[in-house]
Amino acid sequence: MAISTGFTFTCRPHFPFSHSMRRAFISCATAIEAMEEIYSGKEPAEWKRFNSKELGISSSMIGKPTKVVLNGLKSKGFEVYLVGGCVRDLILKRTPKDFDILTTAELKEVRRTFSHCEIVGRRFPICHVHVGDEVVEVSSFQTSGIRPVRDLGLSFEKPIDCDEKDHVRWRNCLRRDFTINGLMFDPYSKLVYDYMGGVDDIRKAKVQTIGPASFSFIEDCARILRAIRIAARLGFRFGRETALSIKNLSSSVLRLDRGRLLMEMNYMLAYGSAEASLRLLWKFGLLDILLPIQATYFVHHGFRRCDKRSNLLLSLFSNLDKLVAPNRPCHSSLWVTILALHKALSDQPRDPLAVAAFSLGVHNGGDLSEALSIAKRISAQHDGSFHELESQDLDLAALKEEVVELATSVQRALTNMTDEYFVSRAMANYPKAPYSDLVFIPLALYLKACKVCQCVRMGKEKVFVPKQGSKIDYELLALGSLQEVRHVFARIVFDTIYPLNTGEDDT
Repeated sequence: MAISTGFTFTCRPHFPFSHSMRRAFISCATAIEAMEEIYSGKEPAEWKRFNSKELGISSSMIGKPTKVVLNGLKSKGFEVYLVGGCVRDLILKRTPKDFDILTTAELKEVRRTFSHCEIVGRRFPICHVHVGDEVVEVSSFQTSGIRPVRDLGLSFEKPIDCDEKDHVRWRNCLRRDFTINGLMFDPYSKLVYDYMGGVDDIRKAKVQTIGPASFSFIEDCARILRAIRIAARLGFRFGRETALSIKNLSSSVLRLDRGRLLMEMNYMLAYGSAEASLRLLWKFGLLDILLPIQATYFVHHGFRRCDKRSNLLLSLFSNLDKLVAPNRPCHSSLWVTILALHKALSDQPRDPLAVAAFSLGVHNGGDLSEALSIAKRISAQHDGSFHELESQDLDLAALKEEVVELATSVQRALTNMTDEYFVSRAMANYPKAPYSDLVFIPLALYLKACKVCQCVRMGKEKVFVPKQGSKIDYELLALGSLQEVRHVFARIVFDTIYPLNTGEDDT
């Protein structure tokens, strides 16, 4: 097995990576002209202030740890705002993944205000305030002010009819990625400041960049993955220019280091919007680069870029989405194991009872006798639409052998997913596909995913502690508790193979 220590990206002559980048840079000239218009101060946007009640925001929607930090800074006489995606989510009546605070206090003043506080980050430092078991991020206007709004050498004259506080807030919003993230909420004056048209785009369910999209994504290619993540989670569409730039610049995400790519993929797959994320990654050509093994599956089965149909891979992640959410994510080992199981079934279709017994064996720590006994009593109809399931008339011995073979195949799939050569060959049969040997799964995550299923292959664990009840402990799931990950994995697999709406009870 070859665990990646880095990655490279090259292109076959027919893959228009450089052509796409050239088009993007050519369009950047137009982008700069547009930026000059935006920043010249001659035609300021129509700034809007909304009463938070008008937008349906109440203080009860703000988490207690965040309130502690807000109140602590406000009591010292500093201005405080909630900023970014949390304001967007509050308007949409969604639970924010986290709350970000922006304050007029300097970071050293924030640190003096709270006993459990640390300044993190060198290039763009922020404060981590520890409130109980939670961490609240606080940034400062003073610190963010040293960051150039856009590195174009343009002058930034104060716009017409703009007081100093508006000007400071406006400049801060210009540094953000998307209009729907460029909102500021003062919870004490009950005002939401919208300088970028974010509220209007929320109402239109649209994701579009602040400023020209091509320049925005060239400036920070991580915004491409954030755009996919946000659109998937919210069910939003992209503005036309934003969508075109994502397609043209999709390959630029390979400038990101492996740790950042893993983080972004985890945000997409572990927080309740995995199915939608996979569909968008496929639609915009990013799956071919980030997960070429899974892209091969889509190509092989004739899955079009805008296909509305489902398949086993999407169904597995759809069932994961039903169990997790932005405020109760899973550990990354869970979705890595799901990818490996699907790869194993795609390579070698299995009897649905064998898949069920496999999931039961994972759940009970490798007790195959119990797993096979339960599987043999299943009378429900499996989902017959999946290519990966082939019913066979297996006796108990043959069924056991099939389960063990599946466990071995899952282990092999995990190994292949971390082998650069194997990944690079995934789409070799499709000459118009990009060449990618990207591996972002680190050794520790690979080993943790292996441990989820190895009990089925190696036999019942001696120190196995069975899961009590069906309730998910989300704190343990996020931490990667083996017992909790196995429990949720088994539920997802079983519910996918034997959905409740296709037959009777499962026993």
